[in-house]
Amino acid sequence: MSLDPPTYLNSLQNNIRARPIPWEGAVRAGTITENDLKRIKAVDKVRKDQRRQTVEADQVAYRSLLLGSDQENSVLESAAKRADVIQYMLVLASDLISGIARGPPLLHSMIANVKYVDVPPLASTLLDHPSPYKPFLPLLSHSTNPEDPIPLLTSSFLANLISASQTESAKANPQTNEALPKLYSYLSTLTKSQDSGLQDIAVQEYSALLRTKKARELFWKQRQETVNPLVDVLRAAAGAGRDSDSTMWSGGTSIRSATEAGLNGGVGLQLLYHVLLAIWQLSFEAVVIGRDLEKEQEILALYTQLLRLSPKEKTTRVLLSTLLNLLNPSQNRSTLLPIATTVRLPALLTNLKARHLTDQDLLEDLNNLTSMLSDYTSSQTTFDEYALEVLAGHLRWSPPHRDANFWRDNARKILDENQAELPKKLMEIMQKKWEDDKQVLAIGCNDVAWLVKEAPEKRGQLEKLGVKARVMELMADENEAVRWESLRAVGEWLRYSFA
Repeated sequence: MSLDPPTYLNSLQNNIRARPIPWEGAVRAGTITENDLKRIKAVDKVRKDQRRQTVEADQVAYRSLLLGSDQENSVLESAAKRADVIQYMLVLASDLISGIARGPPLLHSMIANVKYVDVPPLASTLLDHPSPYKPFLPLLSHSTNPEDPIPLLTSSFLANLISASQTESAKANPQTNEALPKLYSYLSTLTKSQDSGLQDIAVQEYSALLRTKKARELFWKQRQETVNPLVDVLRAAAGAGRDSDSTMWSGGTSIRSATEAGLNGGVGLQLLYHVLLAIWQLSFEAVVIGRDLEKEQEILALYTQLLRLSPKEKTTRVLLSTLLNLLNPSQNRSTLLPIATTVRLPALLTNLKARHLTDQDLLEDLNNLTSMLSDYTSSQTTFDEYALEVLAGHLRWSPPHRDANFWRDNARKILDENQAELPKKLMEIMQKKWEDDKQVLAIGCNDVAWLVKEAPEKRGQLEKLGVKARVMELMADENEAVRWESLRAVGEWLRYSFA
């Protein structure tokens, strides 16, 4: 696959290519050998076609230069104390194995082992080596400084080589699965950086690597390192921090918040798109990751909000395709479809259909998602809607909360069904502080008031759960809406206490 090279990395590589290296002095100092120098000079600062012919004519020699052999060390090991030589050789190594893109990239070529990029013969020859990554992996820990060129250039080379190994399925090396976790760990340090250039390097290299099922499984296994920082970028773009989800659930940000320069939190559209691509690639393992991704990240609320903000068809397309991947497996539907309804995804999809969209794949995914959610919602009752919202763990002012008829018909059912599952979950929600979304507490108090009003004989059940004590605590909350709703709930309790 071929995304546009990150500007930061491209600039760094060009600067290093332009630096003069005193190669003869390196030979005299024993840093490199005469044979090393001969091979380097044959491909250094020459035309690309000439370089390719030279390497293809003597691939084993260039494999020995980079990886070593029984008779000689890798130049990276021999020159370990010369940072300038190491940097230059890492750039040269990347140049020697760079593929030649054939035509515009297709989104799905980033998943299947599609030969979108011609793998140069040298890459295949390197992968035939018994330890193709050995001289490079230690360089990832050369420094803890994220701007250090050596680990940065190493990660670029390794991402290219491992991507080549995935494309050349017949050449798959068993050591790839050992190298990937180390490379993922290094790249995760870049995604946590405040420098968007470094973040973009990491995310594009993730996309180069997430081509196979095994690579995605390993990525998910390390999700505290790999997935969490990516979701943090998306949360920033959506205008909601990790502990502040009110914007996502309320849909309070409009598309006018998005500009060509970027979205909320200063997230540029290119970085956003590249992060979305990486998550989209991961979503092809939806059966394994779908439910935990929602449980840990509230991904459906986040993607619904990003859909509201998306100013470009290319980001809208990836968002819709990811949602379809996550919701489509039968194993995920019972858990994820109710949450998709709660976060008002169906209404948003209806709004999207009113836009002038031209991408055919986007329109197909939009129609499939709309149909899937329509089939689901048509089979649900108002009680189901309320129960699913409570069980999702995040309340909003959906219609049932203020519908007197709903409470008259369902209050006892809510209190009794499934061994009082719903009031227990409601109490669990109300125990949280919700510092950034106080309306959740106000809604919870509203629901308690209705339950006591419509089923006064069940007051003791609620008191045993601690509901009354919690509502009385909230009468002193700093938020006016919470105080008002808690006062109303306590009032219902007192009304029946003196009856």
